[in-house]
Amino acid sequence: MRFPDPLIRGRLVRRYKRFLSDVALPSGQQVVAHCANPGSMLGLAEPGMEVWLSPARNPKRKLKYTWELVDAGNGLVGINTGHPNAIVAEALAAAKVPELAGYGGLRREVRYGGNSRIDILLEQDGRPPCYVEIKSVTLKRGAEAAEFPDAVTQRGAKHLAELSEMARSGARAVMFFLVQRGDCERLEIAGDIDPGYQEALQSALGRGVEAMCYTCKVAPEAIELDRTLELAL
Repeated sequence: MRFPDPLIRGRLVRRYKRFLSDVALPSGQQVVAHCANPGSMLGLAEPGMEVWLSPARNPKRKLKYTWELVDAGNGLVGINTGHPNAIVAEALAAAKVPELAGYGGLRREVRYGGNSRIDILLEQDGRPPCYVEIKSVTLKRGAEAAEFPDAVTQRGAKHLAELSEMARSGARAVMFFLVQRGDCERLEIAGDIDPGYQEALQSALGRGVEAMCYTCKVAPEAIELDRTLELAL
């Protein structure tokens, strides 16, 4: 997924009200940028961190910038949770996910379960449908492991229960963890942050749900799927 316009570098002043951030530009101007991430962003929202913003194309938009990337010290991290679905869909179209190969149809945001929408539905004549739920991963507290979630997520547990129902009905159900950073060697579930999600994932895996995890190559020009990671439960 390439950014349509060059990103603008700045320094984070503060993140507040979850979806707002103040950023100081090299010119000395301070702007308000949309923070498209409902999580805690633990370790990624410290004042003074180097960040990259995308300019809004709509001149009528209230906030003229969106916070896209942050330098976490060992590389860039994509913090915008609005991008993972497009990143994965693009990778699937380019046959970069061999575990999900062989499907001719790809639909996004399809209604299913209890009034939910699946991120990606893969379809192919003669095969059960494949429901793919995508989660953006940004947290890293140790030397090697990415972690999910970075905050309590009842919605995430709900999605696991709905995927389990799809697996029970005979469909293929996949929880796809997209790590928007490249400095990790495995993915762990942050049970100290949300033990309920850890329990829900273990239950879903026992009921036929598959788990996949990929890192990303993150640069100011683009974010692209990179390599698989081990899921360490």
